[in-house]
Amino acid sequence: MQASEWIKQGLVVRGNWARLKQCMRRAGQGETLHIGFLGGSITQGSLATKDTLCYAYRVFEWWQEKFPQAQFKYINGGIGGTSSHYGGARAWKDVLKYRPDVVVVDFSVNDDADEFFEETYEGVIRQLLQAPSRPAVIIMNNVFYDDGHNAQDFHNRIGAYYGIPCVSMKAAVYPMIGDGLYEAPELTPDNLHPNDLGHGYVADTIKYFLDTVRNDLASEESEPDYPAPLTANSYENSKLYQIENNCFSLEGFQVDADEKKGMLDLYKNGWTASHLNDKITFEIDCSCMAVQYRKSVQKPVPVASAVIDGDTEHPVILDGNFEETWGDCLYLQKLLHHAEQKKHTLEISIIETHDDDVRPFYLVSVIAS
Repeated sequence: MQASEWIKQGLVVRGNWARLKQCMRRAGQGETLHIGFLGGSITQGSLATKDTLCYAYRVFEWWQEKFPQAQFKYINGGIGGTSSHYGGARAWKDVLKYRPDVVVVDFSVNDDADEFFEETYEGVIRQLLQAPSRPAVIIMNNVFYDDGHNAQDFHNRIGAYYGIPCVSMKAAVYPMIGDGLYEAPELTPDNLHPNDLGHGYVADTIKYFLDTVRNDLASEESEPDYPAPLTANSYENSKLYQIENNCFSLEGFQVDADEKKGMLDLYKNGWTASHLNDKITFEIDCSCMAVQYRKSVQKPVPVASAVIDGDTEHPVILDGNFEETWGDCLYLQKLLHHAEQKKHTLEISIIETHDDDVRPFYLVSVIAS
């Protein structure tokens, strides 16, 4: 098949189009709409040579081109290397506070294909659907181009349950390689992040779906009833704890007082530590808890341990040294999942330092729900 024919295969869950049609009708009347995106590095625009060539901006341009009488605002909430576990804790501050009318959400190559991430993903979806602006939500599945794996089976089960359209690059762009239209390096240098051509095909797949909806505007649809959660849904109300939250005490750790300059200025509003036995303690009422810290490509850096509720026999090691080479990693370590709902104590202590440490250990946040 030609590329245009594969693109037509991208819609793998039809879902309900009521909210999306309403947005298009409003755009047709000349209103102002906010088009949002929430996801990882591909949504952020990784490997596109210009910001305007990433798939998200090209989809934004579709709205401008199809509805020239309207005004549109672009909200890109993509942060590289992040999963829906973090997405649920940051959805409000990075996307929803801007009152989006449409949100494309993508974590299918950053989430593992398992029930834990199905639950964290449902937390994201429920936040989006219930946001004050009541946005139309589109689920987008990116894919690993070497073997075709992603988390879309788990994500799209959530999408189908809530009546959300799901558009899959595993169904639309990935088969172009198997069909012989392209070699993988022609679309993605690293078998994951699209180049400009790859971003174009990702955008074309979503735009084809949007064109399909636009061509069906005369057909009325009613929004489905909002259902009870499909999973245990412990992550719908995830909260990000940083230095502005008064839930910590310091014994050697230092508050990072440097100003955070934008969403992608990741290692700010946290805490640093450089000396053996430096400690920080949190008390948070929750049943699920995780910590975010920096894994650094500049090595060595100190190593810490996390102890929950005084259980020193089962510490979790937080190694700030990153063995990959592509850049610092905003690492998210799960500590509690479906534990007793109560006030839990978290103690993080530096347990290993080195004479030649080049950077401090950086604790970015605690995420709890």
